[in-house]
Amino acid sequence: MKHKIYLTQYGVMAERHWREFLPKMVRKLETKGTLMEALFEAQERTLDEMEALTRELETEQKLTPQQAHDQAWEMIREKYILLSPEADAS
Repeated sequence: MKHKIYLTQYGVMAERHWREFLPKMVRKLETKGTLMEALFEAQERTLDEMEALTRELETEQKLTPQQAHDQAWEMIREKYILLSPEADAS
């Protein structure tokens, strides 16, 4: 039995972005039946790295939790969620 995959705000954001800017990739993942798994993986990697980087920024740069979170998001968002558009995406 498969586990139910739940998307957080990051997974939902990734899906919207990918559908708009990476339609070929989305079609390929849907054809293979792995779109939800890919979205879940992107959100989990983002959450893990955000958590670690936020703590690091709070400690090393003495940022407030909100400042550290915002800076971590700026640094990580394009790694898994807001991927570069496909060359011919409109």
